[in-house]
Amino acid sequence: MDENIWPESGDFVVCTVKNVTDFGAYVTLEEFDGKEGFIHISEIKAGWVKYVRDHIREGQKVVCKVLNVDTSRRHIDLSLKDVNEHQKRAKIQDWKNEQKAAKWLQFVAEETGTSEEEMSKLKLKLFENFGSLYSAFEEAVINAEAAFGDLKMKKKLASSIVTVAQSNIKLPYVDIAGYVDLNCYLPDGIDIIKLALEAGNNVDKEEGVRVDISYTGAPRYRIKVIAPDYKLAEAVLKRSAKAAIDTIEHLGGKGEFHRHNDTVKV
Repeated sequence: MDENIWPESGDFVVCTVKNVTDFGAYVTLEEFDGKEGFIHISEIKAGWVKYVRDHIREGQKVVCKVLNVDTSRRHIDLSLKDVNEHQKRAKIQDWKNEQKAAKWLQFVAEETGTSEEEMSKLKLKLFENFGSLYSAFEEAVINAEAAFGDLKMKKKLASSIVTVAQSNIKLPYVDIAGYVDLNCYLPDGIDIIKLALEAGNNVDKEEGVRVDISYTGAPRYRIKVIAPDYKLAEAVLKRSAKAAIDTIEHLGGKGEFHRHNDTVKV
């Protein structure tokens, strides 16, 4: 991570205990380029602590809460007692996910022949836009290369990230489908049907939702929606079908929606 990036007060961080003293413990922050922090004896455990070593030891991995950051002194005050078990487990999982994502990104670099300097810039972009590397890979699973549309990323990099993400992350989502019959017998009927399909495909979608429309045989077209949950998928499916039907009927054709009841949990 960039040397100039520091944690913020209230953040949870994964640390390795470096040195235990009578008045606290010095630790290194795993996610912040090994920056050093300090846990005062009063922040080790709720209540009175006689011996720090009874509660923490060198080499131990701990999750701490950031109390204060002084970048000018390069000093970080931390608390161990302010982290409950749920927060500890969640943070450790996030940290492990981030380690996996960093390895995946290294694989992307090797696969695409991207330089270390360029990958460092890409990492910063992904952090800024997604909050973490792992979140960027999750978005790649859901939205494919479209997830990186605003980043001006090279196509080969985006494609490689999507491939790696889809091979390693299996997110729970709902896959549902429906059909629209679109008919238009005007001279420009084919163009009108195309406009209707575009309207159905470009319907407003919440983040993490994908709509795919495919031809199954005249006059029927299949609308497939992938979303994080059934309620959202159903709403988008109906919205897509309505947009296609409204468009074709406005232009002189006819449309009809048929629900396909199969749903698949992946």
